[in-house]
Amino acid sequence: MAPKVLVLGGGIGGVEAAFALCHKCFDVELISDRDYLYIYPISIWIPTHEYEWEDVILPLEKVAEVNGFKLTIGKVEKISTKEKKVYLADGTVKEYDYLVIALGGTKVRHKGSENFLSICGKPEESLELRKRIDELIERGGGVIAAGFGGNPKDPTGVRGGPAFEFIFNLDCYFKKKGIRDKFQLHFFAPMPKPGIRLGEKNAERAYKMLDKLGVKRHFGRKIVEFKPDGILFEGDYFLKSDLTMFIPATDGHLVFRNSDLPLNEAGFVKIESSCAVPGTDETVWAIGDSAAFEGPKWKAKQGHIAEVMARIVARNLKNKIDGNPERESYIHHLHILCLMDMGPCWMSGALVFRDDKRSIMLPLPFIGHSLKKLWGWYYKSSKLKRVPRIPGFDAP
Repeated sequence: MAPKVLVLGGGIGGVEAAFALCHKCFDVELISDRDYLYIYPISIWIPTHEYEWEDVILPLEKVAEVNGFKLTIGKVEKISTKEKKVYLADGTVKEYDYLVIALGGTKVRHKGSENFLSICGKPEESLELRKRIDELIERGGGVIAAGFGGNPKDPTGVRGGPAFEFIFNLDCYFKKKGIRDKFQLHFFAPMPKPGIRLGEKNAERAYKMLDKLGVKRHFGRKIVEFKPDGILFEGDYFLKSDLTMFIPATDGHLVFRNSDLPLNEAGFVKIESSCAVPGTDETVWAIGDSAAFEGPKWKAKQGHIAEVMARIVARNLKNKIDGNPERESYIHHLHILCLMDMGPCWMSGALVFRDDKRSIMLPLPFIGHSLKKLWGWYYKSSKLKRVPRIPGFDAP
């Protein structure tokens, strides 16, 4: 009988883990609190009406059926590594031989969080952003502020790229409608140099693009509170806003604090370089946003890194079962890679890459926007096995 592996989390990392483990002949069950996979990298186009809800989701039932794993829709409440059990909110208890944790994280709380919407928050918020933008258009214009925050306890969970993409696409959307002059666009972040993980030159290029588009920058001021009509920063600096889009940094998932897992200061699950959780004899593994990363200072959590870690877990777990002592490390795979979309106006974008040796931002005029759309099509189609998987093309 094949060993039973539970995968917790129906996001990019969890689905990839289930996929990879099935191909290693494990008995795999995925537990998700949603019945769909939400593809965050392409959700940036929902607020501007370029994509509909159906364009950015994949029904998990179809993914499970095609790839050969079981699916349970349920909310995880507690993990007991000593008992090898996972407790769900409906009272169900799941036992396992091996466990892969890919639950993601929770967002850092800010005072007045109810006064902003996030393109990287609950999926439904993208639809609410669209609605609020439509209302401002009907009203004749307004002020929109977009930004992102950090987590001083663990800076790896920063999501800055989608905030840049959101504001770039808004600028393009308003220009296409001939109403850009009716809107003031602002970009804010509490750190002096947001996006510096991309490399100093790459970050400066992004700032210049904001300036070129007439987006006003507000950097290096600590956020005190989000208010219904704007953002209050340290030093009584107030930025008026009719609509605020903000991406908080990630904190450890609340489930972890209700479990017997080793955690770092920010509440992320500690892992060894193999992605195994220490003290569990390689029965528990953690990947993606759930895990506490080691590595270079510029390291960041991205969807493609979660996928890389998922495949590493599958290989390492297979080696363990086979009695092979070899273990692959995720650390030498760490890099930053993103296709930053700048909107359909000129079909433009930029490919951003960083590792220990290089920091590159390659402009993609006329094709960048289409390339990101192509990736979205490929991602959905490959997960349903409608097209062959292309090595190295699994990341946005």
